[in-house]
This record gives sequence, C-alpha cells and structure tokens, in this order.
Amino acid sequence: MSYFASQPIRKSKNNRGTPLNDYLDKILRGQPINYEAFLKKLPEQFRRRHRDMFATEKVQSNRWLVTVRDETAFAELQNVAEAPLNRVDAARKGDSHRHGTEVSFLLVYHGVLASSRPDVVVIKSDSVDIGFQRAGSVLVIENERNFYQYQQMLKFTGEALGWALHLADCDVVLGSGNRVTRRAILDWLQGYEEVFCAFDYDAGGLQMFSTIAASLGDKATFVQPPDWQPWLGRFRKLPDTTERFTRAISLAEGLGFVPLAEAFRVTGKFMEQEMILDE
Repeated sequence: MSYFASQPIRKSKNNRGTPLNDYLDKILRGQPINYEAFLKKLPEQFRRRHRDMFATEKVQSNRWLVTVRDETAFAELQNVAEAPLNRVDAARKGDSHRHGTEVSFLLVYHGVLASSRPDVVVIKSDSVDIGFQRAGSVLVIENERNFYQYQQMLKFTGEALGWALHLADCDVVLGSGNRVTRRAILDWLQGYEEVFCAFDYDAGGLQMFSTIAASLGDKATFVQPPDWQPWLGRFRKLPDTTERFTRAISLAEGLGFVPLAEAFRVTGKFMEQEMILDE
C-alpha cells in the first residue's frame, strides 16, 4: 500500500503493546488490525518482505483487514513468534504472552479407547507423550460439539471423500480453533499419512486450512461435500463484515474451491460446521 511506502517504519524503543501472537491470531480469524503497529512488531527479516507476505485493505480509521499471500512465510513467522526463551522468563518480564507455550495438549479419539472419553496427547518442544499407536490418517475437527459427535463427522468425511472412514484407521483430533496451527502441533501432524481438516466454511476456516496446507502440503485435505447444492440451505451465518465475506471468496478461489466460493456468492452467508450435525 502506498500509505506505508511513503512513511518509513520506525522501530519502537520499547516494544510494548499488543503481542505479536495476538496480531497473528486476529489475522487468522479475519479480524482487522492496526497494520502499522503490527509491522513494528515483526522481526526485521519479515518486515522487509511484508508486502510479499500480506495484502491489506483499510476498513476503518487505523484498521486494516490483512490477507496472507505467502502461507509458507506466514507459517515461518508463527514459528518464530511462538519460539520460547521460556514462558516463565517472559512472565518475569511482565508478559508471558510474548512467548508461545512450551507444551500443547490435544484431545484424541482413537481405535483402542475403552470408553467415550478421549485420550490426551502431550506435545512439548522436544518430545511427545502419547499412549497409543496412531492410525495412518487423522481427522482434525474445529469445535467441541462436532468433535464429541466424531462418528457422525467420520461418516460425513467419508461421504465427502468417497470412501468409508472408521476410527480403527483414522484418529480424530480436536483442533480447538486455530490452536492446531501451532508449529509443534503441525510438526506432530506431519507423522500422519493423511490429515483431513473439518473446519467452518468461512474466512477463518479457510485461512486455517491455508496455513496447515502450507506446512503439510498434499497431506492436508479440506473436508467439503462434492456437491454444495443440497447444503445451500445450511449457509445461515451472516458475515461480520463485507470485507470478511469477500476475503472468504478470495481464499476459496485461491485454494481451488470454486464451488464453495460460488456457494458463498449464492447465499451471501457462511456455513458453520455444527450444521453438519443438523440432520
């Protein structure tokens, strides 16, 4: 944008204010940010190439909607932002959120569970504590209600893919929104042969998938029906802003999901994944 091209970026003397991770979280969620303040938070190597990494659209005074252009570079930035010196040391300095957590917990349904209670995987920066042999495939589900109804989600995913999926050969992970885009979790997901992503059909869900696909490549598949026509009546979520709606269309088209982009245009709405359970 010419606005930033004409004004030099000054380095902040005291790097206080909104943590970098908060800006990245808002970008993933499709929420507008103070882009100039965000640039001051970027490490120098990313600040130099911000125009290649991001597209921006001013939506109100001092607020820009930011679209990720270079998913690989964005994943690298997330990794840098979350790398801990450690979090305890950051807390001593007054802001533990300046560094990523050193451990992540994932809830998982798998084929050898003794009850309906999911198992837990503990992922640290240098180790993984897992009490089961994982399957070749994994289904990552964005929210808790759909995760709990994992059998129905496996059925829906199988119908979308064109073959049956069962818990015996496909683990099911709770993604907890964009938590699943943390570098340590993405590295753990690399151990699967196939990663199926069941997210909301909106800008946020598509952005999360873009970030995951940038890291996992062809292993990652966005779960969606082969024909959107029977599902159009379930597009009921009004976009928060026009910018968020147009961003969803742009992301869908950029990912090659043209029928989904057309579904957005026809309905003018998004579809939350809870609607999959509304049968």
